[in-house]
Amino acid sequence: VQLQASGGGLVQAGGSLRLSCVVSGGTFSTFYMAWFRQAPGKERDFVAAINWSGRFTTYADSVKGRFTISKDNARNTVYLQMNSLKPDDTAVYYCARVSSFSSDTSHYTGREIVGDWGKGTQVTVSS
Repeated sequence: VQLQASGGGLVQAGGSLRLSCVVSGGTFSTFYMAWFRQAPGKERDFVAAINWSGRFTTYADSVKGRFTISKDNARNTVYLQMNSLKPDDTAVYYCARVSSFSSDTSHYTGREIVGDWGKGTQVTVSS
């Protein structure tokens, strides 16, 4: 399974971006997917996750109400719509396949990743 994230860029605070992650290999429609991010000098943190059908989602408190994760099984793509961006959202964003879905965000430590992280996409929010 290969993951290719894109859609990052430079945006002013309050702006929006939509990240995409195209997944190749395997049966994407059965995959649980998630987004993580890593800011400079910090550990990689969980952002959002979605179950295989796209019906269930969960978010880190820091992005709840501003970010939306979605999944298009026909396009083998998972999205992260990011609105009302803040400078603290500046990070490299990674999509990942995870082994299971939980509404409990503490479930997502990075150890549940299936396969590789893949290349991330840089998001920079200016104040």
